[in-house]
Amino acid sequence: MALTLTTPNTVLGVLSPKSQSARLALNIVTVVLGSLVLALSAKVSVPVMPVPVTLTTLAVAALAAGFGWRIGVATVALYIAQGLAGLPVFATGGGLDYILRPSFGFILGYLPMAYIIGRAADMGASRRIVLLFGAMLLGDAVAFAFGFTWLLVVANVIMQTGAALPSWLDATNLIATAWNGAVAPFIVWDILKMGFAALSIVGIWKILPKKA
Repeated sequence: MALTLTTPNTVLGVLSPKSQSARLALNIVTVVLGSLVLALSAKVSVPVMPVPVTLTTLAVAALAAGFGWRIGVATVALYIAQGLAGLPVFATGGGLDYILRPSFGFILGYLPMAYIIGRAADMGASRRIVLLFGAMLLGDAVAFAFGFTWLLVVANVIMQTGAALPSWLDATNLIATAWNGAVAPFIVWDILKMGFAALSIVGIWKILPKKA
């Protein structure tokens, strides 16, 4: 029972073998490969400041919808652990110093994002385009909230240090700085990414055997 980490409502759950040992092995391999997908998606980026545009939110949404919340969150957690351990899996590298980067809030936000989308998938949303798209938008909005809040904190820290202010930081309006740096440039693109991720997962159900 403890090895049942997916549900029949997810693509991974349908494709999982019946054997408990084989299922455990598949879950481990899935988490590792999923973390590699997240690393690759982070490298497909446009280096705008202070937060680069990447495909990582699309990858998180698709993986969580396909895996369910347990495997989805585990995949994101492994990805974050790899980055903080020093592996260059984030958009511009890795290491503990990444915690003080303006973009790290988004990286943390991938955890609740994966939970929300994966939970919806476990409950049957991954076959229903409207429900899945709605869950993805909600999860993405939570990731945005993390990104906005973290950038606001980092901007305050930079100001407190007395160091030269980066071009993206407006000392007279930190709220606008966080909004313009972590939210405004990404809204339209992320709606499109969530739409593509939802269509992709629902489309996969179409090609699975009818008994799925």
